[in-house]
Amino acid sequence: MKRLSGLHLRVPDPAALAAFYTDVMGMQAQHLGDTWRVGYVGADADLILMPSLVEAGAQDYVSARTDRYWKIGICQPDLDMAYDQLCRRGVAVSAPRQFLDIGYMAHLTDPAGCVIELLQHDFDGTRQQQGNTDLPLGGDGHIGQITLRTGNITAELAAHEDMTLLSVQDVADYGFDLYFLAYTAEQPPNQDLRAVENRPWLWRRPYTTLEFQHLAGATFEKTDVFDGLEITENSATGT
Repeated sequence: MKRLSGLHLRVPDPAALAAFYTDVMGMQAQHLGDTWRVGYVGADADLILMPSLVEAGAQDYVSARTDRYWKIGICQPDLDMAYDQLCRRGVAVSAPRQFLDIGYMAHLTDPAGCVIELLQHDFDGTRQQQGNTDLPLGGDGHIGQITLRTGNITAELAAHEDMTLLSVQDVADYGFDLYFLAYTAEQPPNQDLRAVENRPWLWRRPYTTLEFQHLAGATFEKTDVFDGLEITENSATGT
């Protein structure tokens, strides 16, 4: 079966960014020429950090709502503990909050300006597992989502018809909805893909889902930082 195994990002200093993801986020790294591959052990996707094609001295990347690429989501068991760890290290991160009936989350940007969403396995007040305070993100982090934006979800679903649609989440108050796809034969506990009870199940999946934020009719711009996805045909684990 295919696997969503990597996210290609072009950044000014791949080595420095790899150090952030290993030291702060608890990933492992491989140095491959001028490229660094960082990720967690397991079936989730890695980050493939490549040198930027933008000329030196250009304006730093700042994520915008008009970008096609949005973020990665890192799922872990204990967001409050992860937040405390990051604050002690001087990393700017938003305070954890329960976002509607989606999840308990916080946000930060890495040194290259790319957005990271931290998402707890369980909703606020229902945490079932505590993280290991001696390890970054409790020692159980994984890249749960790679998120792109789209104005035409019908076209996206057709283009990714070999993936399984696992969840649809309405965020009507903010004018969009979310679609989560993966290379898997698994099915969520509730056959209603909009069921809230499926969401903590989804945040625990060991593989990476491709998430689409759908704003009907909107158009989005390609950015220099996002250089595509890596799809592999084998079941080998990640970094």
